[in-house]
Amino acid sequence: MNILLALFWSFFKIGLFTFGGGYAMIPIIEREIIDKRGWIEKKDFLELLTLAQSAPGPIALNSSVFVGYKIRGYSGALAAILGVIIPSFVIIIIVATFFADIRTNPVVDAAFKGMRPAVVALIIAPIAGLVKGMKWWMLALAAVIAVVVWYFGFSPIYLLLASAAIGIVYTVITTRIAKNNGK
Repeated sequence: MNILLALFWSFFKIGLFTFGGGYAMIPIIEREIIDKRGWIEKKDFLELLTLAQSAPGPIALNSSVFVGYKIRGYSGALAAILGVIIPSFVIIIIVATFFADIRTNPVVDAAFKGMRPAVVALIIAPIAGLVKGMKWWMLALAAVIAVVVWYFGFSPIYLLLASAAIGIVYTVITTRIAKNNGK
């Protein structure tokens, strides 16, 4: 199968069968691009997720762009993003057309209530995966940052920028120390 068509089809399926937003898509994207297709390694996927979360826009769109670009450049990015947005676009058009008629339907309401636990599980699953490789102090720091954002209403943008700066400084210092100890 043509790689562009494979990118489109993979992200089309992800966009079609994912409910609950971008974070709920993460385990499905991971399964498709790492486990099934082997396009990206696990460690590269974690870096891609960090970048996708830091960039403006929905994480699912950012992830599709980054994966597509890594696999096949600009044409791959376009194929992946079209694949992930077309199902949502079509579904939104259909729902908007009929929403007035179905919004009070008890079956529709029950279906959405039934999907909530699954959506929460899909959001928690990638968090559990990200936690696996972290040291205890990183988990403690993540908990502190979460409390600062949630309780104090501090902007996560500033925390992301500060964390990136700290990560760069830390890497530069540890690299220099390693080079000096190696001489």
